[in-house]
Amino acid sequence: MAPQINITGDSEADQLLSNDPLALLVGMLLDQQVAMETAFAGPAKIKSRLGAFDAGTIADYDADAFVELCRTPPAVHRYPGNMAGRIQTLCRTVVEEWGGDASQIWMRGEPDGPEVLRRLKGLPGFGVQKAQIFLALLGERCGFEGSGWREAAGSYGESGCFRSVANIVDAESLAKVRETKRAAKAAAKQKS
Repeated sequence: MAPQINITGDSEADQLLSNDPLALLVGMLLDQQVAMETAFAGPAKIKSRLGAFDAGTIADYDADAFVELCRTPPAVHRYPGNMAGRIQTLCRTVVEEWGGDASQIWMRGEPDGPEVLRRLKGLPGFGVQKAQIFLALLGERCGFEGSGWREAAGSYGESGCFRSVANIVDAESLAKVRETKRAAKAAAKQKS
């Protein structure tokens, strides 16, 4: 059964995220320096412009043409040129290491949470925090049940928190996640 992802406020974009593991992974890659809804709507924009959304097609697409595709209004990201390269690099990795199937990152060999975290951190564009958030998203929204996933996800794996995209199920939970992020930024700013 496919997860039901409700992040973007656009039913088509959310359906793509729900049905396509690569779209969800690319959405997570894009989730920086833009609103979460914008980041996770990026894969749907790419699909509508490319006519397809698969790792091989994206990886092999002409780099300059892919930058233009990502730059076309409404742009896929605030920094379309930079992110176009990151998306293609991620897709090449998915093709070369995971046979073109992003879900294999968390399914191949029935890995536990720490192993999936290690695999995610090995992806281009995924540092510790992004990998932990994505692991929490897999556990909370996508039915991943590998042992120790909550611990490996760190504070993002805590049950009942509203820290990240992993906790969004509707507009109300989105507002709670935004408030948590605002409070964390304010606290960090106060410390400096």
